[in-house]
Amino acid sequence: MALTGKQINYLRGLAHSKGVSVSVGNAGATGAVADEISAALAKHELVKVKLPALSKSERLEMLDSLCSQTSSERVQHIGRVGVLYREAEKPRISLPK
Repeated sequence: MALTGKQINYLRGLAHSKGVSVSVGNAGATGAVADEISAALAKHELVKVKLPALSKSERLEMLDSLCSQTSSERVQHIGRVGVLYREAEKPRISLPK
């Protein structure tokens, strides 16, 4: 599911007031971290992830890896924080068209 610009902006606004749900350690995007993020996405649909202190390209690569492991979409990446979205079976977030 590809998100439109309007939908991404809407999700960024919703994520602004959320706290970090999952922190990724120095081990990186392991299966256990992906499972934890997947569980959080199933419950909340929109999740903030704190990434380790790496270069920007390494953080983006790690975030994209987590997206592919959890079947989610990257909404935002600012500094060490990324925001992921995955629509639930019974969506609670209503995206604009």
